[in-house]
Amino acid sequence: MTEQSTDESESQKTQKLPAELRYLQYEHGLERKYLPSIRALMKEELSEPYSIYVYRYFLYQWGDLCFMALDQPTDKLIGVVVCKLETHQSHSPPTLRGYIAMLAVTTTHRGHGIATTLVKKAINAMIERNADEVVLETEETNIPAIKLYERLGFIRSKKLHRYYLNGNSAYRLVLHLKETADFVGDGANDD
Repeated sequence: MTEQSTDESESQKTQKLPAELRYLQYEHGLERKYLPSIRALMKEELSEPYSIYVYRYFLYQWGDLCFMALDQPTDKLIGVVVCKLETHQSHSPPTLRGYIAMLAVTTTHRGHGIATTLVKKAINAMIERNADEVVLETEETNIPAIKLYERLGFIRSKKLHRYYLNGNSAYRLVLHLKETADFVGDGANDD
């Protein structure tokens, strides 16, 4: 690729980014307007197929942990993050674990920090609800996603072999939001 064509492709990429983005927290009243767009975006951008029931499972219970990026003049959906927050019993004592279930940004709008902003909004909402940690899985071949999460402080905790339906393996990534002492105490009052 020549320098001129690189400049042209950068210019085209910049032109495709809406002048103004609006970030919106999902709420149940928005289902009719945005759920079809959320499903279409996920179908286009993710390797896993999800039924309507999966979206409703997350959005009905944890809609306040879902954030959307919209093109301001048209309200067209260009990015979304879908999450949940539950007590995780396998730790002693149990922890409040956030989970990023799905993140997608249209191909034409990637590379402009939209996914980072969506994830930060979701993490901040989980922190406000006293989450101890946030976890997710991403395909080991999805290097841009792994880099995004690692820039935000996530660490790889486990490799999940042949995790996805397409046969690809995944990494489980974890973001610890609280110090270990917060989970187990500092030992000062222990007998």
